[in-house]
Amino acid sequence: MNNAYLKTAFQNWMSNQKKSNGDPYKSGTITAYSNALKNATFKLKLDDIEQTDLFYYISSSEFEQAYNKIISAPNFEEVDLSAGNKAYSNGMILYAKFLKEYAGTATDEVKMSKANFIQWFAPLINALRELGGSATPEKVRVQIARDLNLENDVITETRGKTGGKKFDNEVAWARNYLTYEGLIDKAIRGVWTLTVKGMEVEMTDELASEIFFKWVNILKERRETHQGPTTLDKGSDKKCYWMYAPGEGSYLWDEFYTKGIMGIGWDELGDLNQYPTKESMKEKMKITYGEEYSYKNSGHATWQFVNEMKIGDVIFVKKGLKKIIGRGVVTSDYIFDESREEYRHIHKVDWTNKGEWDHEGQIVMKTLTNITPYTDYYKRLEDMFAATTDEVLILDDEVSQYDSYSAKDFLSEVFITEERYNTLNNLLIRKKNIILQGAPGVGKTYAAERLAYSIMGEKDTSRVMVVQFHQSYSYEDFIMGYRPTESGFSLAKGPFYKFCKEAEPDDREYFFIIDEINRGNLSKIFGELLMLIENDKRAKEVRLLYSDEQFSVPDNVYIIGMMNTADRSLAMIDYALRRRFAFYEFEPAFGNAGFKRYQAALANKNLDRLVETVEAMNRIISDDASLGRGFCVGHSYFCSGDTIDDGWLSELVEYELIPLIKEYWFDELSKEEHWSRKLRGAIT
Repeated sequence: MNNAYLKTAFQNWMSNQKKSNGDPYKSGTITAYSNALKNATFKLKLDDIEQTDLFYYISSSEFEQAYNKIISAPNFEEVDLSAGNKAYSNGMILYAKFLKEYAGTATDEVKMSKANFIQWFAPLINALRELGGSATPEKVRVQIARDLNLENDVITETRGKTGGKKFDNEVAWARNYLTYEGLIDKAIRGVWTLTVKGMEVEMTDELASEIFFKWVNILKERRETHQGPTTLDKGSDKKCYWMYAPGEGSYLWDEFYTKGIMGIGWDELGDLNQYPTKESMKEKMKITYGEEYSYKNSGHATWQFVNEMKIGDVIFVKKGLKKIIGRGVVTSDYIFDESREEYRHIHKVDWTNKGEWDHEGQIVMKTLTNITPYTDYYKRLEDMFAATTDEVLILDDEVSQYDSYSAKDFLSEVFITEERYNTLNNLLIRKKNIILQGAPGVGKTYAAERLAYSIMGEKDTSRVMVVQFHQSYSYEDFIMGYRPTESGFSLAKGPFYKFCKEAEPDDREYFFIIDEINRGNLSKIFGELLMLIENDKRAKEVRLLYSDEQFSVPDNVYIIGMMNTADRSLAMIDYALRRRFAFYEFEPAFGNAGFKRYQAALANKNLDRLVETVEAMNRIISDDASLGRGFCVGHSYFCSGDTIDDGWLSELVEYELIPLIKEYWFDELSKEEHWSRKLRGAIT
């Protein structure tokens, strides 16, 4: 397979061609021809065609051979007709003409696309080997410089307005591609570690080039076919609607209108096609423009501009917060135009309207926003072209520093074995929704937040939200509903809606924790979103009850519920809801090695006797037909930051444990009195 991929080049070429009657090709025709060239050959089921995606052919002679085989296929006419208006056969005729004009430029283009960072593949691997297979990025760079006797000017050379170090940046990119290839493990943040494959590989210039081309093509294909958590659940041909500002204060609007283009900044990122993930774009922004911001919104905008905006999409142009000044239709895929002095990231656009229209209410403040989910809004713009003073750009939220948090930290704080932690972790990652159930005092709430931190790798409280359900909790509280205001009622967004919108432009994990989940009516609270929380329904859309909006639950939102199995006033979760969650039972951890160490450190004999008594009582509770192990007393009753002395233990017994067993054995007075005496006797 050739290393070049000419879909974008072909579409740009076709947008400049004219039909026999002199009319230009419409965006819909360009899309139809492109889709046929990409997908139709696969339907022929030809064994002697090397590549069914025809955009991989860059040689006229090779394409001609493939073309002859294609048109000779028994079912060619059937497939051609199914593509619509012979988009397949007509597309191939145009592609053959395009290749003759293209004449070898594809090969040159690929060579130019070889970023300098591949020169660091072998030195990076060798440096890690010398450092024992694992090291911080700084240590790796120092080792590379030492191994290659690099001059100081090479190490300190900067580029861009912010003076980012070229050497540091290129080594980081080398690490990214070696990670894709499975040669470096990225599991531990801030540490680069060679895999077994990485320890054994012999990195030659040829292999480095092969890895580069392999992943350029793979990542490009993924971007074109994969719908990530921030994309709409839509077919590739579904039209999207965008709100867009052509520069701060829309100062570039006249130029863009005249030239038939739209563009965004961030020029120093270079060609945006080189970035495989949104996170890699944000990392580059931090290196280039400074690390004081997260670039969450900016990274989201650049990612959407190159990967989600497509031919046929409608663009509404805004100026400030109250004016709409134009409308157009996208006619090309993303282009990186190096000939421009600024705003080099562009799409070609057929601008259909230019003027000034008032906008009802405030326009969204971001430079680029996909408004497709808000069907009533974009329909109103299309129908009325109502519009929205100087552009106010949203600044990205400043990066907060959080303490790191690992699985080791979790196991040191939560009394659970490593094996059970791994099971719990894997369940949540796979199912996305989990309920921690167990008796009172087994540490469910304490564990839930720490489980989230251990998966995130840090105590990032901004990505964790905790709510508590109760019998009066409703959809209007949780998702959205009307609330009284001074002038009447207004539609207010609930915590889950806001949390999902906060998580949507981010690639990192977000955790929504629901305490006492079984106290609420889940069908009533989640409403139509009950389907969307399923792990295989993420990014699918439904229309919300109170808003004409297509809404989805992002793939990076994880739900952790807690359920007290000893509360007899509550009904169990029904089976229809149960299948949407995994259930994990927390048990008293008196026998856990971690609790034993905690108990030994306190060196309190009364505490030891009380623990023994509670363990004995738990065995009776577990065997009681009317109770069971879900009613056992948990270990967290004994975990306190206060000084544990006889007074503390006495209060625990009299005001926490005895009231609990009185509730358990309210109809068995003899058991209640027996264990009350036992508990009191343990501390006297």
